[in-house]
Amino acid sequence: MAISLNKNYSVSSCDKCESVRSSIFCKLSNTELSSLSEGKSHVSFKKGQMIFHEGNHTHGLYCISSGKVKIHKLGHDGKEQILRFAKKASIIGYRALLSEDVYHASATAIEDTVVCFFPKEVYQNKIISNPSLLIQIMKLLTSDLKTAEHMAMGMVQKQVKERIAETLLMLKDFFGLENDNETINVVMTRESIGNIAGTTTETTIRTLSDFQKKKIINLVGKKIKILNPKELLMIANITD
Repeated sequence: MAISLNKNYSVSSCDKCESVRSSIFCKLSNTELSSLSEGKSHVSFKKGQMIFHEGNHTHGLYCISSGKVKIHKLGHDGKEQILRFAKKASIIGYRALLSEDVYHASATAIEDTVVCFFPKEVYQNKIISNPSLLIQIMKLLTSDLKTAEHMAMGMVQKQVKERIAETLLMLKDFFGLENDNETINVVMTRESIGNIAGTTTETTIRTLSDFQKKKIINLVGKKIKILNPKELLMIANITD
């Protein structure tokens, strides 16, 4: 695998990584983490570059060191369907690796991204020697399944404005806010927002414009500020 690192960016050894305690490797000892690092490589992707492609065979596991990624696939109509997102410390490609199957979705960088790549053998050896790692993987699998089920139910039961409001809140919760405590910390096209909410780009633009007129959000270029989170939550009609 070719390595293309940003000269101004350095990737830590796993035992020194700040994010490791929030990843599936959180139960590994420092010795095991150091050993894990010996088999990994660092790969950088520019915004828009694909990390892996739906239908390809898997050769290893990816852990995001920096940047943001979307997991997506093509629907029967040829349109992109965003399944979920990944950020720093997120693991991607693990399900295809566990099942020894092809990727059922693609992963694409939505901003410049650096990933750590762990070859299949290194990853599988760690699972065999440390059952607690398998437990963390099962927790991740359960969480991803829950998210997918929630999104599917929302698509069926909610109106468009509810789905778009919920999409904005989901982006805020997952990526966080910038230093102003209002701007969602990710750049997302109107098409992508509509894709997540299950509606057209045109409807998304109209709905966001309506939210802006009501001073619920503020559109600053491609970035979105949430001015009235309580109102957005009410529109989203989110219940536990």
